[in-house]
Amino acid sequence: MDKTNEQLYQEREKRISDAIQLKITDRVPIMTMAGYFPAKYTGIKCTDAFYNYDSWLAAYKKTLLDFGPDMVHIQPFFPGSVLEYLDPEEIKWPGHGVSEDHGHQSIEGEWMKADEYDAFLTDISDYMLRVYLPRRYGILKSLQKLPPLSSAIFGYRAMAVPMAMPEINAALETFLKASKELTRWESTMGASGLATFGEEIKKIGFPLLTQSHAPAPFDIIPDHLRGLRGAMLDIYRQPDKLLQACEKLLPIVLDRAVAAAKKSGNPRIFLVLHNGSDSFMSLKQFDTFYWPTFKKLILSLIQEGLTPCVFFNGDCTSRLEHLLELPKGKVLIHFEVSDIFRAKEILKDHMCIEGNVPTSLLQTGTPKDVIAYSKKLIDIVGKDGGLIMSTSSPVDDVNPENLKALYDFTREYGKYT
Repeated sequence: MDKTNEQLYQEREKRISDAIQLKITDRVPIMTMAGYFPAKYTGIKCTDAFYNYDSWLAAYKKTLLDFGPDMVHIQPFFPGSVLEYLDPEEIKWPGHGVSEDHGHQSIEGEWMKADEYDAFLTDISDYMLRVYLPRRYGILKSLQKLPPLSSAIFGYRAMAVPMAMPEINAALETFLKASKELTRWESTMGASGLATFGEEIKKIGFPLLTQSHAPAPFDIIPDHLRGLRGAMLDIYRQPDKLLQACEKLLPIVLDRAVAAAKKSGNPRIFLVLHNGSDSFMSLKQFDTFYWPTFKKLILSLIQEGLTPCVFFNGDCTSRLEHLLELPKGKVLIHFEVSDIFRAKEILKDHMCIEGNVPTSLLQTGTPKDVIAYSKKLIDIVGKDGGLIMSTSSPVDDVNPENLKALYDFTREYGKYT
């Protein structure tokens, strides 16, 4: 008798959870980072991810049912119609800055200037409202004319008078339109609305890697505030301010991530190491600026009963020993291009490893090539458990035949019992 979707969900969830806890499972679990692959696989456009969630959800469902992974990292993108109102500076999305058949692009900018650390550290809310947001979102440029939020202590007139400025009124009216559009979009999209996209995926039997994320405190600074160039200069020119900012951001990141995870009921939290790899900073700089707050974040999440799932972007081979400072069987580590075989030597009895079949191999290789690499991973990294099979990064443009070979081979060859 065929298993129900609920039975398949529970079976897959247990397989994943047991692997993370270093228990021997029936076989090596499989995790997929589908990216824009559902669009390419089903023949729709990448724009559907932003403008047609019914189409996007249908593509996702078909892809998962055809390939059958144990877990999926989904991307229910923000509605493009709302982005058009917000006019964000930091993203180009399909049909708006990039081709309709191409994935989105994140645009780095120096949204916080080098001499603004004191303003940021003194009153982060005021800084965000009057300086940061006007720079990043075209809709909010006029908010820079508002008085400091501390002016509210002098009564309603101090804030009400600036609100009457025509340009601020226009910004608020446009923002209200964006809010109404988001509400309309969520209600008309029904089951495929932003909040329920993941729930629809779970209904067909597939656990989600995560429904919440927690960026490394250091990464917020190059990713969202200073830009990579600015942050790297700050390491040399104003290291104390940079460290203070990392500490300031830590509780903000933690509170937001814990609340989101507990609301969703999914204990796994996604963290990405963006700028802490060997190619971005030295090991000494990593020990000084990156690891202290990142480690605190991971340990705090574990104390909350959550499971950090850390994506090590880039080559982080020299950082592997740091992971031994984290509790055994409590963290999942995804390696993109780090030496995963060296990682197994160091972490074999300590931490579950995920990765790292190269997407380039899935794009240009043959099924035979994919199977050979997968076999090596299972034989070495999967020995005695502690492996979740996955690709190095999202599978946007891979050959479907190669992806199927990866999953089919893992299900058959990766059996423990």
